[in-house]
Amino acid sequence: MIAALKQGNAEQFIRYFDNTIDIKMPNSDEMKGVQKAEAASTLKSFFTDNGINKFDVTSQRELGGTMYITGKLTGTTDYNLTAMIKSTPDKLSIITLRINK
Repeated sequence: MIAALKQGNAEQFIRYFDNTIDIKMPNSDEMKGVQKAEAASTLKSFFTDNGINKFDVTSQRELGGTMYITGKLTGTTDYNLTAMIKSTPDKLSIITLRINK
């Protein structure tokens, strides 16, 4: 997951999206319960439009079955990313994604 972000690879990162996800992008309202396909399209467009090519982790922690990752996305402009990840024995699923300046 982090490796995909570090490479600016939205396609690989999207594989970790849960079936529905809460997503907040710059200059838009938070969308709750968005289907994976719609969230994937939104994120791919964002990465392409902003030339995202790098990610630096600033914090990573786990509380119970939930993990949090925060960091800086780098492209034509820098953005902050926060992801909440649900951990189950067989996989990790991103349930909330927030990107802002």
